[in-house]
Amino acid sequence: MHSDSYDVIIVGGGIMGCAIAYYLSHFDQKLKMAVIERDPTYTYASSTLSMANIRIQFSLKQNVQVSLYAFERLEKFGEEMQVHDDRPEIGFHREGNLFLVNAAGETAARKAFKMQQDLGCPIEWWSNETIKKTYPLYDPTGLLGGTFGPQDGHLDAYAVLMGYKAKAKSQGVSFIKGDVTKILKQSKQVSGVELASGERLSGPIVINCAGAWAADVAKTAQVSLPIDPVKRQVFTLIPAVKPEGPLPLTILPSGLYFRTETGGLILLGKSLDEDPVGYDFSWDDKRFTELLWPELAEFVPAFDTLKLMRGWAGLYAMNRLDQNAILGEWPELKGFYLANGFSGHGLQQAPAVGRYLAELILGRKPVLDLSIFRPERILENKPLNEDGIV
Repeated sequence: MHSDSYDVIIVGGGIMGCAIAYYLSHFDQKLKMAVIERDPTYTYASSTLSMANIRIQFSLKQNVQVSLYAFERLEKFGEEMQVHDDRPEIGFHREGNLFLVNAAGETAARKAFKMQQDLGCPIEWWSNETIKKTYPLYDPTGLLGGTFGPQDGHLDAYAVLMGYKAKAKSQGVSFIKGDVTKILKQSKQVSGVELASGERLSGPIVINCAGAWAADVAKTAQVSLPIDPVKRQVFTLIPAVKPEGPLPLTILPSGLYFRTETGGLILLGKSLDEDPVGYDFSWDDKRFTELLWPELAEFVPAFDTLKLMRGWAGLYAMNRLDQNAILGEWPELKGFYLANGFSGHGLQQAPAVGRYLAELILGRKPVLDLSIFRPERILENKPLNEDGIV
């Protein structure tokens, strides 16, 4: 049996829950904190099932600032998260992200590009000639070029998650295996959580970090969030013709995206409007052969011959209002904090969101003002505008 009373209870021990736990315990060593996670193997965690991409290329200024902070922290992640002799190796491969631009997307791309430059981002506008010269397998015919972020890249998401978790534990945070079935409240104040085991943990602050399950958790407190668990699939390919070097995460205007993986593999995915909602982790090879392969082969003609090795599926916590994060205290329930609705960007937003939520809860002035993501906009039905959703 655990101690049943805490200062802070975090529901969900994925990347977001662990990052917030790390920052809270880092800022205030005296806090008594519990993180409750029903799947400590992280078999279904969205971060570990993603393509683990970190990028600076967003069209909303605050999302760019969030990524800049992630870059800063990930550079020093090993030394900052070291516990005794254990130093996490996150394998940050900065092979770049290339967002291709067509006529329909040019105005938005130019505007985002200028804003990113104004924030000091290392960002480049590439012509079709530059694209072709740099990546000879690509055929950019019909496009206007692309924006390239040379510091963007991918990393070992599991190592980042475990790094935050180990550090938070070393700072005194308790991790509990359990399934939160109810957020408890008294009047308009959170009072704790109830687990499937029937056990109750009490505390004045509960943070919803349940990822794709966030709306289910919130509903137990009569809070309605516009978040759906949407299935996204990734395919692993071996092309007959291998690229000469690594390919960046390359995003076509249609939303198709791919990059190289170690061992001469290509990882490929695409978000579709008809992607199913629900907790389904099956993958479908027909989706690749019928929908995605023809489009891939048009842009990379050499990939018309390849072998589909395998696939997998993970869940996006899709915020149906505007596909952006929902951060902060729910206005109608004191002590109930949200870090939800990341719509596929949680891994790269965890460092900044972890720090921000900790600052809000402890009453510190946030270093980076992320109040634009406040939950009030859900009640007011005021969506934010972000063009850089993949």
